[in-house]
Amino acid sequence: MAQRYGGKHSPGADGAPPPAPPKGGYRGARRTRVGGRVNMLFIAPLPLAMRAFGGGPTELALNLSALGLLLLAAWLTREGLRAQEAYEARRIARRPAIPRKIFGAGLTGAGLAVAAYAAGGGMAEPAIYAMAGAGLHLLAFGPDPLRDKTVEGVDTFQTERVARVVDRAEDYLRAMTAAIAATRDRDLESRLERFQVSVRDMLRTVEDDPRDLTGARKYLGVYLMGARDASVKYADLAARAPNAQARQNYLALLGDLERNFTAKTRALMADSSTDLDIEIEVLRDRLEREGVHLEAKDLA
Repeated sequence: MAQRYGGKHSPGADGAPPPAPPKGGYRGARRTRVGGRVNMLFIAPLPLAMRAFGGGPTELALNLSALGLLLLAAWLTREGLRAQEAYEARRIARRPAIPRKIFGAGLTGAGLAVAAYAAGGGMAEPAIYAMAGAGLHLLAFGPDPLRDKTVEGVDTFQTERVARVVDRAEDYLRAMTAAIAATRDRDLESRLERFQVSVRDMLRTVEDDPRDLTGARKYLGVYLMGARDASVKYADLAARAPNAQARQNYLALLGDLERNFTAKTRALMADSSTDLDIEIEVLRDRLEREGVHLEAKDLA
């Protein structure tokens, strides 16, 4: 009968059950679409490197240039897909500052045109390859988001405020993840991910109702910045030498922060529920003045 391997340094070695595997950075996370198709963009142009050394200096320069353009296009496409996924995951978001996928499509067309010219084509063949390559790239991966995403009924100023705060909070979370990843402590990384779930719950709550930003600003700004700084300092200590006390203090900090973020998010949601109840009562009063009588369940 198969047995689970475990040692004195394995999770759960002290008799406690091992921690549950992390479920991702936030609830409702979807699997990334940055995968096989994008990886093929990096692999497909590699034969140009071999072809570059099969001719004279002109062929060498042209083929290596085509290879560089196609690899740059693949990198831009991958980054564009990542930016689009982050855009789609949020209810309020600014469009990507650089349309990476569109630039990737243009560079793909340019790379194919240079490769066709290096193969001895005239002027028509490279132009055909350029248009076909750019068009097929856009069909396969689509263009970048070109509009800011807003919530109906919320003015542009409020949307910009929320977007800036959320962007800065995500930067803090990424910095924390990078710092703790450097420690190679899997249990600590898992614990940090669970804390980030509570933070992203608050981010989604603020995006759903930008009026909650005032109450959440201190949490998403001062508290997260302090958590980022603590993560970086702990990672520096752990890189010098193992420090059990510092590790316990950092875990305690994450626990305190998670409880505070969860409690504040629940309070924000309760306030939103109270606002909805008030609106329902106002609507019911207006309907009654018009002679329309509704049961409570009709407005629930």
